[in-house]
Amino acid sequence: MAELTLLLPDEAATLALGAKLAQVVGPGLVRLQGELGAGKTCLVRGLLRGLGYQGRVKSPTYTLVEPYATERLPVSHWDLYRLGSASELDALGLREHDRAHELLLVEWPERAGGRLDRFDLEIRIDYADGGRVVRMTPGSALGQSWVEALRPTA
Repeated sequence: MAELTLLLPDEAATLALGAKLAQVVGPGLVRLQGELGAGKTCLVRGLLRGLGYQGRVKSPTYTLVEPYATERLPVSHWDLYRLGSASELDALGLREHDRAHELLLVEWPERAGGRLDRFDLEIRIDYADGGRVVRMTPGSALGQSWVEALRPTA
């Protein structure tokens, strides 16, 4: 499966990528990787705005999960940074969230102890030259279709 790498010069470009992603994604699991402050929540904000959500979009660092109802599909934004152990995911209700009907956006998925190894798309955001470099790696055929839809045409 082919990875897509994009350079994002600023926050506006990150929000715009999120909005473009909103046009192509559907139910599934997206793993979000990157250092603190790299722009993961900014990307989610752009995606939610692209799905028509008008309310406040905040990082779920302290709540761990933020659900959003959009016209097209339900979205839940997870931040596992403060998770004490992978077993806490059961208490948070991860099993009740159906990837077949909901888009799950999960920051710090490595803290899930392998429970999120089956994913549709992984997005890694890293600092680069004052901006960000984003690497999108599909984990399924569905994720590959999302990446191909986002790939710039020559």
